Amino acid sequence: MTITITAFERSPDGGKGLARDMRVRWALEEVGQPYDVRLLSFKAMKEPAHLALQPFGQIPTYEEDDLALFESGAIVFHIAERHAGLLPDDANARARAITWMFAAVSTMEPPIVDREIARYLEGDKTWYEERRSLVEERIRKRLSELSDRLGDANWLDGEFSAGDLQMVSVLLRVKGSGILAEYPNLSAYVARGQARPAYKRAFDAQLAVFTAASSGS
Repeated sequence: MTITITAFERSPDGGKGLARDMRVRWALEEVGQPYDVRLLSFKAMKEPAHLALQPFGQIPTYEEDDLALFESGAIVFHIAERHAGLLPDDANARARAITWMFAAVSTMEPPIVDREIARYLEGDKTWYEERRSLVEERIRKRLSELSDRLGDANWLDGEFSAGDLQMVSVLLRVKGSGILAEYPNLSAYVARGQARPAYKRAFDAQLAVFTAASSGS
């Protein structure tokens, strides 16, 4: 049975590849697995049929045979475990790659998402600038730590892995703020991820959805 994932019918990221179905698309492209995409409106995401797959009414979901998954990190982990190409064969290297997957979504992503939430939901508050400054300070702390660890290496731990896929995806969310540019090695790291053919295929596929939705409006 063909893999089916869900994605935004009209992505709020403006076709920039930031919606989390991008991570799943990228993983599937890296391992050479075909997939179908079921596009959902914001209304459909809150209806019973989708809530049965994703109890929080979000995207993406993943369906294959009798397996249904949600949470992009868990889906990428499943893909990486089931198909060769995203996790090393060596047991210790594999464990380290998985550690980086968790670090990306558990340590790096929360302050980055917090900045986005503050900008969209609290930007009109009198205290917004102070809050933004505090959040960006936390982001810079994490970026500095990651920059020190990466050094002049191409990837986080030897060859490209699912850990890098997750980390690059997270760092892309802060790229537009200008903060990432303060760390040249991290900017170069993200650029290497974006240069991968599998990333480009995934990005083009997601962008095509947004372009089609925009031209039809």
